[in-house]
Amino acid sequence: MSTPEAPHALWVAYGESGVVGSIKRDESGYTVTMAGADAVAGTYPSMEVAKNALHARMTPGSSWPQFREH
Repeated sequence: MSTPEAPHALWVAYGESGVVGSIKRDESGYTVTMAGADAVAGTYPSMEVAKNALHARMTPGSSWPQFREH
Protein backbone atom coordinates (compact mmCIF):
# COMPACT_ATOMS: atom_id res chain seq x y z
CA MET A 1 0.00 0.00 0.00
CA SER A 2 1.46 3.37 -0.98
CA THR A 3 1.05 6.59 0.94
CA PRO A 4 -0.53 9.55 -0.85
CA GLU A 5 1.72 12.47 -1.73
CA ALA A 6 1.02 15.94 -0.41
CA PRO A 7 -0.81 18.18 -2.89
CA HIS A 8 2.17 20.55 -2.87
CA ALA A 9 5.53 18.90 -2.39
CA LEU A 10 9.15 19.61 -3.26
CA TRP A 11 11.97 17.20 -4.04
CA VAL A 12 15.57 18.38 -4.37
CA ALA A 13 17.89 16.46 -6.69
CA TYR A 14 21.47 15.97 -5.52
CA GLY A 15 24.24 14.99 -7.89
CA GLU A 16 27.89 14.25 -7.19
CA SER A 17 28.71 17.97 -6.94
CA GLY A 18 25.65 19.07 -4.93
CA VAL A 19 22.17 20.31 -5.82
CA VAL A 20 21.38 19.92 -9.53
CA GLY A 21 17.69 20.79 -9.57
CA SER A 22 14.27 20.33 -8.04
CA ILE A 23 10.83 18.94 -8.75
CA LYS A 24 7.74 20.66 -7.39
CA ARG A 25 4.31 19.00 -7.35
CA ASP A 26 1.16 21.09 -7.65
CA GLU A 27 -2.18 21.02 -9.44
CA SER A 28 -0.43 21.33 -12.83
CA GLY A 29 1.79 18.28 -12.37
CA TYR A 30 5.49 17.87 -11.58
CA THR A 31 7.57 20.93 -12.48
CA VAL A 32 11.32 20.55 -13.04
CA THR A 33 13.70 23.44 -12.38
CA MET A 34 17.43 23.04 -12.81
CA ALA A 35 19.76 24.61 -10.23
CA GLY A 36 20.67 28.17 -11.20
CA ALA A 37 18.04 28.38 -13.94
CA ASP A 38 15.83 31.45 -14.36
CA ALA A 39 12.94 29.44 -15.81
CA VAL A 40 11.37 26.04 -15.30
CA ALA A 41 12.49 23.20 -17.57
CA GLY A 42 8.97 21.82 -17.95
CA THR A 43 5.94 20.33 -16.22
CA TYR A 44 5.26 16.61 -16.49
CA PRO A 45 2.35 14.28 -15.68
CA SER A 46 4.20 11.98 -13.26
CA MET A 47 7.14 11.98 -10.87
CA GLU A 48 8.96 9.31 -12.90
CA VAL A 49 8.73 11.35 -16.11
CA ALA A 50 9.90 14.46 -14.23
CA LYS A 51 12.89 12.58 -12.76
CA ASN A 52 13.89 11.35 -16.21
CA ALA A 53 13.54 14.87 -17.66
CA LEU A 54 15.72 16.34 -14.91
CA HIS A 55 18.39 13.68 -15.43
CA ALA A 56 18.32 14.24 -19.19
CA ARG A 57 19.16 17.92 -18.63
CA MET A 58 22.22 17.11 -16.53
CA THR A 59 25.72 16.94 -18.02
CA PRO A 60 26.02 13.87 -20.31
CA GLY A 61 27.38 10.89 -18.39
CA SER A 62 26.13 12.16 -15.01
CA SER A 63 25.05 9.57 -12.48
CA TRP A 64 21.39 9.35 -11.53
CA PRO A 65 20.76 12.01 -8.84
CA GLN A 66 19.41 11.32 -5.37
CA PHE A 67 15.96 12.84 -4.78
CA ARG A 68 15.04 14.02 -1.28
CA GLU A 69 11.63 15.33 -0.32
CA HIS A 70 11.59 18.64 1.56
